[in-house]
Amino acid sequence: SMKIPPGPPDEPFVLRGLLRLGRDPLGFFERLAREYGDLVHYKIGPRHLYLVTDPELVREVLVGAARALHKDQGVRATKLLLGEGLLGSEGEFHRRQRRLSQPAFHAARIAGYAETMVARALRARDSVRAGEELDLNALLMELTLGIAGETLFSADVARDAPVVREALDVAMQLFTMARIPFAHLLDKLPLPSTRRFHRARDGLDRLLYRIIEERRREGTDRGDLLSMLLLSQDEESAAGEGRMTDRQLRDEVVTLLLAGHETTSNALAWTFWCLSQNPAVEERLHAHLDEVLEGRAPCGADYRRLELCERVLAESMRLYPPAWVVARRVVEPIELRGHPIAPGAGLILPQWVVHRDPKLWPDPLRFDPDRFLPEAKAARPRFAYFPFGGGPRVCIGEGFAWMEGTLVLAALAQRFRFVPIPGQRAEPQPRVTLRLAHGLRVFAQPRLATSPLRRVRSGG
Repeated sequence: SMKIPPGPPDEPFVLRGLLRLGRDPLGFFERLAREYGDLVHYKIGPRHLYLVTDPELVREVLVGAARALHKDQGVRATKLLLGEGLLGSEGEFHRRQRRLSQPAFHAARIAGYAETMVARALRARDSVRAGEELDLNALLMELTLGIAGETLFSADVARDAPVVREALDVAMQLFTMARIPFAHLLDKLPLPSTRRFHRARDGLDRLLYRIIEERRREGTDRGDLLSMLLLSQDEESAAGEGRMTDRQLRDEVVTLLLAGHETTSNALAWTFWCLSQNPAVEERLHAHLDEVLEGRAPCGADYRRLELCERVLAESMRLYPPAWVVARRVVEPIELRGHPIAPGAGLILPQWVVHRDPKLWPDPLRFDPDRFLPEAKAARPRFAYFPFGGGPRVCIGEGFAWMEGTLVLAALAQRFRFVPIPGQRAEPQPRVTLRLAHGLRVFAQPRLATSPLRRVRSGG
């Protein structure tokens, strides 16, 4: 009898509703928002779900009601691989782990990783031959994995890339399968997919526990994230109880390793696709790089000066957010816009829809980095743009990701234009992250530094 928000007729058959959502979740959420507004109620079987696309309501969910909510079933399914890391843990345990992990992401600590990011990017750049055809998506995956390995462990995990890649693919499948009722029971059945999952998890565990054991024996601070996690002490815990166990370390490290390099790689791949489709913006970016870098390779100290690079990256993540949806499960009663929402309901906050809302973003499909000039940002609601989430569960690696994405973009775009091969399609594949469904095959076209005369004529 309670008043509920508008929405489509109830879906009586669970499987049919899941198939509709599974076939095209991006289009499904876009249609609901277009037809029913910015707070939509719908059901799949007995479960009540609410699509939230109003920035003020997004703020209320992520900030105001954060303690009444937990992660939803898609993320909970990945706990089979990621364990109780920051992505999936809840309540007081999550808050304790966040306190222990936070020092590893302080601004001064992140700044120390900049040279590693640049060195890895330049090494990847030097591996590309002018005019060759390459899978840019694969190159970026390998590059960001190398950065993650060195900054996390001070180790080169490239030789273990197949182990990491298999574990990452398994995590993506777990997220997709989580929409199936009773999906948690599949882990108990002797299916080929279950055996593959156990093999991937065991291989990753051997790698990570070996590194943790070596570092505990060594007992020194190498200046990497693992050192900070090993040394972290929770001041709110009793003496001797504040450090992470090997299992907790493993869960945090695997979360950072898999989630961190996957999201940044996808953000960069989409950015190079957007640049290839917007030559005027690409020319502005090249002129900006020539002006800031003056022909030399970038370094960590250039990060703050590469402001157009950061805005290009921001606009790419508006159109193609690597984390394309935030989902929460209600565990304590809340209220949104006067509507009571009971425990067990799901809240769906799709960045894909909010970031493309014409009420918030005029001409939303146009690629325009100037949307992120300071005055333009100040005129928008705070949660019109939330690629890293928000509130107490905002992505802990946000600062790291902005620096890495900006410096890698600068290093690669300084030397090359990446021109998609004929017939290349850019179809979004929404899993845990927003991947390019068909990869990104390109020709690496070398570019010359823009001359001062050309910069004047082009307005650069």
